[in-house]
Amino acid sequence: MNKFSKLLNPSKDIPTTVWSSDNPKTILPNLDTLIILISGLWIFGTGQVFIINAQLGVGPWIVLAQGISIQLDWTIGFATFIISLVVLIFWVPLKETPGIGTLLNVVLIAISIDIMMPLLPEPSSLGIAVIQSVFGVFVVGAGSCLYLTANLGPGPRDGWMTSIHRRTGLTIGKVRTGIEVIVMIIGYILGGSVGIGTLLFAFGIGPSLVYCCSFLEFWNNSLQENEN
Repeated sequence: MNKFSKLLNPSKDIPTTVWSSDNPKTILPNLDTLIILISGLWIFGTGQVFIINAQLGVGPWIVLAQGISIQLDWTIGFATFIISLVVLIFWVPLKETPGIGTLLNVVLIAISIDIMMPLLPEPSSLGIAVIQSVFGVFVVGAGSCLYLTANLGPGPRDGWMTSIHRRTGLTIGKVRTGIEVIVMIIGYILGGSVGIGTLLFAFGIGPSLVYCCSFLEFWNNSLQENEN
C-alpha cells in the first residue's frame, strides 16, 4: 500500500501525532498540545452550531440537549454541559479515568455552542441548509479527531466510544455510530428536533471521524519522513 492509498484507507484507531501527549493524565501538557485540544473542542462545538442553524434536525447529542432544554427551559449549551457531567458518572463501570481534556470538553463545547449560535448563518434555502448540515458533520468529525489526538483524556462521550472500541474490537466508526443512534432515539422521545440533519450526523459522524484521523495520520507521517 503506497503513501497516498493509506490516505484513503479508514483509520481504525486514534493516531499518535507530533503534538500527542505522552501522558494522558498530565495536568501540565505542552503548549502545542493544549492549543490543539482547545481548538478541537471549539471546532467541535462550532460544527454542532452549523447543524443546529441549518434547521434540518440536529446531531443526536444535541437532539438530547434540545429535548432536555425544552423540558427544563435551559439553553442548549447548559443542557449539553449537564449531559456531559451525567455521562461522566457512567465512566465508573467502564473504569475510565478523566484527564484535563475530559474536563475542558465538558466546559468548552457547551460555551462554544452558546457563543457561536448567534454568529453563524441560518440558510435561506433547502439546498444551502443541506450543504450546511453536511459541512457541520465534517467540522464535528474534524474537531473530534483533533482533541482526541491531543491524548489528554477523551471527552465524556468519547470515553464511552474508546472504551467500547478497546473492549469489543469494533472500529471507532461503528461504535460511534451505534452510540449516536441510541442517543438520537432518547432525545426524540424528549422532544428534540429530528430530521435529515440528524440522520446525516448519526450515520456521517463515524466516517467523518475516521477519515479525518486518516488524514492527520498521513500528514503526521509525512512530517516525520521529511524530518528524517
